[in-house]
Amino acid sequence: MQDEYRTVARPGVHETEINRSRFLCALAPAATEEEAQAFVAAVRKEHADATHNCWAYVIGADASVQKASDDGEPGGTAGVPMLQMLLRRDMRYVVAVVTRYYGGVKLGAGGLIRAYGGAVGEALDTLGTLTRRRFRLATVTVDHQRAGKVQNNLRSTGREVRDVHYGEAVTIEIGLPEADVDAFRVWLADATAGTARFETGGEAYGDA
Repeated sequence: MQDEYRTVARPGVHETEINRSRFLCALAPAATEEEAQAFVAAVRKEHADATHNCWAYVIGADASVQKASDDGEPGGTAGVPMLQMLLRRDMRYVVAVVTRYYGGVKLGAGGLIRAYGGAVGEALDTLGTLTRRRFRLATVTVDHQRAGKVQNNLRSTGREVRDVHYGEAVTIEIGLPEADVDAFRVWLADATAGTARFETGGEAYGDA
């Protein structure tokens, strides 16, 4: 698995005009290919009167799924440049749809490639990106007396507290960078006089 990846910070639309043609780039995070396809379908429906709705998406932290469509533009002049821009920016779990309203001036193949790729780049600049880092999920079980100290330390050191459950003991679900697991285990044993239980689980991505 990749240690980290970048994705778009929020869904949004950025518009640019080139030689009287309007290019609207809609970007959104997409956890799965199905989500990406649903977003494409929604934009196509919203802009059913547009000349073209070209799209590209990258799914997977390792970019295992990459797809693009020119939607009637000359082959390789729209979807591929959009996809290349996403990959060049190291974007993952993201979908882009560029809607074009033709303004009467032909751009030529080179112009189209620059327009579609550029629309995605500008939209990424406008909406912003964020980095998500791989974490090891873990559970800390500690008595009520020591739970406050453990939680305060977790938050003050910027560790991700995912959930807290109060029962006979306090169970704190956390995310740790893989490199920190051993050091955290030692700290926890020291901070709780060896009374806390520490169990590691699977992996997930969180905001870096």
